Amino acid sequence: MKKITLLILIGFSPLFSFAQQLSSEEKKLSELIDKNYKETLTLLEEVININSGSLNKEGVREVGRVFEREFQKIGFETEWIDLPAEVNRAGHFVATRKGNKGKKLFLIGHLDTVFEKNMPFSPFTYLNDSTATGQGANDMKGGDVLVLASLKALHELGLLEDRTITVYFNGDEESSGNAEISRKDFIDRAKLHEIALGYETAQGFSTVTVARRGSSGWTLKTSGRQSHSSGVFREGVGYGAIYEAARILTEFQETLAGEQYLTFNPGQFIGGSDVSLDDVTGTGTALGKTNIVAREAIVTGDLRFLGEAQKEAARAKMREIVAKNLNQTQAEIIFKDGIPSMAPTEGNYGLAKILNQVSLDMGFGEVKPGDPGSRGAGDISYVADFMDCLDGLGASGSGAHAPGETINMKQFPDLIKRNTILLYRLTR
Repeated sequence: MKKITLLILIGFSPLFSFAQQLSSEEKKLSELIDKNYKETLTLLEEVININSGSLNKEGVREVGRVFEREFQKIGFETEWIDLPAEVNRAGHFVATRKGNKGKKLFLIGHLDTVFEKNMPFSPFTYLNDSTATGQGANDMKGGDVLVLASLKALHELGLLEDRTITVYFNGDEESSGNAEISRKDFIDRAKLHEIALGYETAQGFSTVTVARRGSSGWTLKTSGRQSHSSGVFREGVGYGAIYEAARILTEFQETLAGEQYLTFNPGQFIGGSDVSLDDVTGTGTALGKTNIVAREAIVTGDLRFLGEAQKEAARAKMREIVAKNLNQTQAEIIFKDGIPSMAPTEGNYGLAKILNQVSLDMGFGEVKPGDPGSRGAGDISYVADFMDCLDGLGASGSGAHAPGETINMKQFPDLIKRNTILLYRLTR
């Protein structure tokens, strides 16, 4: 308990005392964040200490129950969105308030992490006075708790009355079982709002996300004429499936590498006389010998892009390359849509300006739109085509998706305050 008290005391930024442009209500909101901060830390520790890997359906549901308890305390109606059994995911948590004043806000988080139940568990642990570690600490249980802390302060001052706010915490952001099914309710509800705010990891105080690249998958399959290796390259034998796959990958790199915001990564390569791949587990097998020209090869990869035009142009070039087969080989490439991109729209830049003014008024310095290429795909991208969006508003930290993931406890209370004032101004 002494350590928590110390963190509470040192967590508050001295910069805040220099803020000159906050209203009396905004100053009261900041004071409430300080007053409630011990409870905020307790909640953060509670949810981090629940394993909620995307495939751990009961763990994800348990985290949802914790937020159900907390959001009901501050006047939100809550519900759990179940998914069909074939999706094999836990579902989603939703909390709502409805009203007629201010902008209608859609606040996005996720309950799951990349750390599945069979992986070594890392509980919430203080490393020093400004850093803590734990599974999903910044990606994104810290962001979820930040949302709750902001709305709690607004509720306690009666500032959520007659406002429309939906909090949507997905249960499968890190590994969607079937996005077409899993994101339908998410998208339908978002369309009833005007602004979407995402609470993925913040990159400190100086940048905010106005655009995110999209992500899709591809599978390359090649085939050749199985034969004795002594005949490879000859007219009647040809090059085999592995050479054909290697040619295609090389031409992908030579033709497309260097285009801004575009990346394409072959993550798995299986080749031989007989191959197989389990699409669910990612497990592959290959049977082959050094003296056999390979008959089959499979390569799987991802394609990341900014905007549908860039995605489709890249796919067209890749198909063209695939069609130029080496002698006695064949190839096909299959594309699978994933998460769309979040384009850097004028409306998104407008929200960034509002956040920048909040930050300046609080004495935290200037906030600039971040490089779209620095952020991967995220759930906010599913709704970016029909509403103004801003992301990267959550907790800051390092090492997301890896053992030792951290949350910056020195910045955490001030990021909560900044978000609280942002929500206050958007809902006036």
